[in-house]
Amino acid sequence: MTTADTAVQQAPAELARRYYARVDAQDLDGLLALFHDAVRYERQGTPAIEGLDALRTFYESERIIAEGRHRLDQVLGGEDGWIAVRGRFEGRLHSGEQVALRFTDWLHFTDGLIDHRETLFPGRQV
Repeated sequence: MTTADTAVQQAPAELARRYYARVDAQDLDGLLALFHDAVRYERQGTPAIEGLDALRTFYESERIIAEGRHRLDQVLGGEDGWIAVRGRFEGRLHSGEQVALRFTDWLHFTDGLIDHRETLFPGRQV
């Protein structure tokens, strides 16, 4: 069973936008509802996160970003289930450091849920 049973079926680009809004609102349950149970999340320079439970653990205790806001410059999608997102993030790390970063995300959707995500932060690992 996947969380698709509780997710509203929407276009992938809209779900991508909704994901960043939920991250910025620190709505953990809401953002996790957008992911497939078998999600794989790859972040540059770190081991892949496998599965919804591991993704929850990442957001609850491993993510070094404490708070902030994403500004999406581009959300591009194709017929193959992939959405590319390019934007900027401004916020605060748990260390107290203020950051302003560019980012690129690739999100893949299956059954209306994100099942694969790859994130790049040019010039910085967060």
